[in-house]
Amino acid sequence: MGRTLILDTSRPHESMDAYLAEPSGTPKGGVVVIQEIFGVNAHIRSVADRFAAEGYVAIAPALFDPVEKGVELGYDQEGMQKGVKLIAELGLLRPTEDTVKAAAYLADTYKVKVGTVGYCWGGTVALLAALRHGRPSASYYGARNVPFLTEPAKANVIFHFGERDHSIPPDMVEKHRELKPEMDTWVYPADHGFNCDARASYDEPSAKLAWERTLAFFTRELA
Repeated sequence: MGRTLILDTSRPHESMDAYLAEPSGTPKGGVVVIQEIFGVNAHIRSVADRFAAEGYVAIAPALFDPVEKGVELGYDQEGMQKGVKLIAELGLLRPTEDTVKAAAYLADTYKVKVGTVGYCWGGTVALLAALRHGRPSASYYGARNVPFLTEPAKANVIFHFGERDHSIPPDMVEKHRELKPEMDTWVYPADHGFNCDARASYDEPSAKLAWERTLAFFTRELA
């Protein structure tokens, strides 16, 4: 079990909550877990706990806090609609800056190299953290990635997609291979959200393989 703490955001005199999960021994690296559009809910906290079990110190900043505190949404239509409204209000720049702030907290506090992992909307935030701020990142089904793929990268990224994900058709996936050929782009026999065991689209074999590849990526990048 982790704990909640308060972090400074990228803006002066503002703060955000964050869920922190620490490993039992000395951390071998740090990971910022970037939420979907549903907030830092039970699933996102469980992802942070899983990274801690693998020896990483993990933190999940509440990126919606600048517009609404304490957001934890369900995976139903109501939750989806509210999450879409919140990300439209928030944009991508501020969450990326706040993600980098959380990464700096881990680096300064635990003296480790820090990467990010993000899901859906958070997958694109993770991509931007790598491209613009040099944080190695795992991007899961980031439907907003393509406009940013022409930017030079300051750190490596691993991409995970589901072949049955209608929000990210094959031509969009192919753009990742075309514009970032030096980065690994993986496709699984699954739908959008396949990593989340709280969703109907969860696909255990795909989630397991993507997890193994993500851990191997962080072993390389954060060593």
